[in-house]
Amino acid sequence: MRLADRLRTFIAGTALCLAAGYTHAIDGVTDDRVLLGQSAAFSGPAQALGKEMLQGAKVYFDGVNAHGGVHGRRIEIASLDDGYEPDRAAANTRELIDQRKVFALFGYVGTPTSLAAMPIFTAAKVPFVGAFTGAEALRNPLNPQIFNVRASYFDETERIVEHLVTTGVTRIAVFHQNDSYGKAGLTGVERALKKRGLTPLATATVERNSVDVAAAVATLSAAMPDAVVQISAYASCAALIKEMRKAGSIAMFYNVSFVGSSALAQALGNEARGVVISQVVPLPWSGIDPIVREYQGQMQSAGFTEFSFTSLEGFIAAKVMAEGLQRAGRNLSRARLIEAFESMGRLDLGGFHVGFSPEDHNGSEFVDLTIISRDGRFIH
Repeated sequence: MRLADRLRTFIAGTALCLAAGYTHAIDGVTDDRVLLGQSAAFSGPAQALGKEMLQGAKVYFDGVNAHGGVHGRRIEIASLDDGYEPDRAAANTRELIDQRKVFALFGYVGTPTSLAAMPIFTAAKVPFVGAFTGAEALRNPLNPQIFNVRASYFDETERIVEHLVTTGVTRIAVFHQNDSYGKAGLTGVERALKKRGLTPLATATVERNSVDVAAAVATLSAAMPDAVVQISAYASCAALIKEMRKAGSIAMFYNVSFVGSSALAQALGNEARGVVISQVVPLPWSGIDPIVREYQGQMQSAGFTEFSFTSLEGFIAAKVMAEGLQRAGRNLSRARLIEAFESMGRLDLGGFHVGFSPEDHNGSEFVDLTIISRDGRFIH
């Protein structure tokens, strides 16, 4: 048979297979499965964040899969450990897109890691949904591939500063991670203070994945702030609080949600009382909101008895992802998923609302302030 005849036979055979549904041209999508990719910290000082985020998401997706999936497709996640390091996150993103052939990226954890992935998934035109970060760089300017479920760090720091200044506290210092996450939070605090004619009393830094806070303690102790806003992960924030109190500081400590609330409370133990944390999801232990009751029920059915803000965020992000897949229809493509999100409007997930449009890919502005009580509980 001539080459031209063989090519015609191959093309005809391929067309028949496509028509019969034996193959699918979209990466990560088969007749019975859609594959998502995640890079997060599953080791190192920030590992609790990655593990809890995945736990909540997987509990929701497992519930969907137990009822037949979305349009007959199971939702699966390929999760890779980046240790909260940007270089590893970038390598993981390339592997997920180029080798694992995932349909979309979901549930990344962290600002520096998400920013390292951004040029890769943007060039590949792979949707990036529900990351556990409030960084402004993932929000403005609008990136067609990114859909943020949670509120931003600007939203959180505005709420913190508003609360402090309203109660008469103006001597406000900032302790931040020396990377894109910490700087994003610092910018948020500076922005909120400037709005009120104020500036930070002092600033101090810690390196990512480090608990060496000696220099920060010296700087902040000398400034004698009445409040310290912390923009880091739980290990370094706990270390700073303990060392500041040893040095005699009576400052109040405020954190944004990425700190990892449950992990911070556990790390502080008896010293957790009075620490304030802004939250972007409701109280996971409350029975008021239907979304929280749904989360509690599915967690318990899966054998998990410990609830957390991070696993609830993973659960909510997964519910939004599944809703997008449902609205995109059986004939799934990345373009259809983006169109589904952008046409979603305002969606009530059970007392927690998200909304997207072609001009706005930021799903929520919900921020609440919680304080750790004497017995380690989180209260409003």
